[in-house]
Amino acid sequence: MQGAPPGVGPPGQGQLPPTAGPTVAHILSSFGMGGQERVALDLAAGQRAAGLRVVVVSIAAGPDGPLAHDFRAAGVEVEAVAKRPGFDPTLWYRLARLLRRHRVDIVHSHNPQPLIYGVPAARLAGALAIHTKHGANPGGGRRLALMRGVAALAHAFVAVSASTAEVARRNREIARARLHTIPNGIDVARFHPDAEARRAVRAELGIAEDAWVAGTVGRMDPAKNQALLLAAMGPLLGERRHLVIVGDGVEAAALRSAAALLPGGRYVHFVGARRDVPRLLSALDVFALSSRTEGLPLVVCEAMAAGLPVVATAVGGVPEVVDEGQTGLLVPSEDVAALGAGLAALAAAPERAGEMGRRGRHVAVERYSSERMVRDYLRLYAELRRAA
Repeated sequence: MQGAPPGVGPPGQGQLPPTAGPTVAHILSSFGMGGQERVALDLAAGQRAAGLRVVVVSIAAGPDGPLAHDFRAAGVEVEAVAKRPGFDPTLWYRLARLLRRHRVDIVHSHNPQPLIYGVPAARLAGALAIHTKHGANPGGGRRLALMRGVAALAHAFVAVSASTAEVARRNREIARARLHTIPNGIDVARFHPDAEARRAVRAELGIAEDAWVAGTVGRMDPAKNQALLLAAMGPLLGERRHLVIVGDGVEAAALRSAAALLPGGRYVHFVGARRDVPRLLSALDVFALSSRTEGLPLVVCEAMAAGLPVVATAVGGVPEVVDEGQTGLLVPSEDVAALGAGLAALAAAPERAGEMGRRGRHVAVERYSSERMVRDYLRLYAELRRAA
């Protein structure tokens, strides 16, 4: 694990810090199943449990996404204020009206578009503005200039990993004094080895109980680069070695076509976007991540909590999560041979893989719980309110 950057303390310990019960509004791109939305869900649920009133706002047009129900079930108020096509300065004022109506004290935006619209709206509504940067968010020119200008209005800017914080510093996205790092967290109670689920999922997919199975979870787009994983697994596939791919997205058709061309393509299982990810992870022997870019990938923390060793590209915050040689193996991005060799090494050494998985679960529980994440954000909120 790399050390935290300046201004960042160790993860919180003990009980949640006392709060005066402020109202918090999380501004999201949508209520979809992405990583930032799931972080916001766990964070909002934890804040409700700590006694805060929490509102979550989507700026997506159209119907609610699948996580809207989960927010409501956690006692979180759900709102939507749709962004109009193109750059929409009216959204600042429409969001501000909503924030004033809910008497919001703290506005917490997640990723670029919510930053651009949520932070100015917070200022217009007289609320504290906090932003979380979940990934590299590549871009430049006018977009970067706009993000810098808006970020200057934020009271705090949080990166989810040391590498993400370094990107923010390099891009001069925020003044160093207002930059913090708080690693993402997960509900570790949902993820654990489950022998019964392992048997059931494998039976559903037609995979033998004693076969070796690698798998991945994530949206299918170029950044996640599942094509690299398919190429790396190609020589390994067979009746006793399978690959499970969970997710959907713009690359789905291309990935299915690529798998069909592999000699062992029938041993690749596409199961689509699923809400039973903990159950599916139980069916795997190793988790693979082939991304080109990441912030701090929740899915790797989830896989570790499920007791799986990880083979992943060493991008973004991944090396901060996976301890090389201890909880998994790290390989260069875009390196088919290295990724394939890492997967083959763990397939050939089940005892080593099992030990990595056990260590990984311990690390996930100790470092990446949603309880720790909630504590760290509540401390930051309290500090900002005292300074206001």
